[in-house]
Amino acid sequence: MSAPALTARRVADHGHDAGAPTVSLDYEARFLRRKVLPLDDGRSVLVDLSQTTSLNHGDVLICEDGTEVRVAAAAEPLLAVTGDLVRLAWHIGNRHTPCQVEAERLLIRRDHVMRDMLGRLGATVEEVTAPFRPEGGAYGHGRTHGHDHSHAHGPEGHNHAHPHSHSHD
Repeated sequence: MSAPALTARRVADHGHDAGAPTVSLDYEARFLRRKVLPLDDGRSVLVDLSQTTSLNHGDVLICEDGTEVRVAAAAEPLLAVTGDLVRLAWHIGNRHTPCQVEAERLLIRRDHVMRDMLGRLGATVEEVTAPFRPEGGAYGHGRTHGHDHSHAHGPEGHNHAHPHSHSHD
């Protein structure tokens, strides 16, 4: 990829240019601070944000020259979960697993441990490929994380002590 023609240092939750170029990113790739990304029009953009940011489907990168770049959720391997959705969502959430909630199904990233657990709970689990747009965190944060914590949590860190009384098994 050649040197990026664009540099984006800001993110907005909406844009004004209906014809803006798009960057399609899977869930993991939408968590970034600094990276060169290919655009659908063949150009590239250097994203250089002041802090690691969770980008959502529909967000807009604002480039230094005023160009807007729309962020789209790319299709990726997921598990579609059906059954008693309220009960299943509780178990998925109890494991801090990102989950896209729809009227007829739940979508989570493919994971054999979760698949086995959900099957034991009576869920029907099907492999699908689709854009993944999970719910954001309940406290205004863009992401919830599982216990692998493979991402930096910024200067405030992440207190993983669990003073509450639920199990993570």
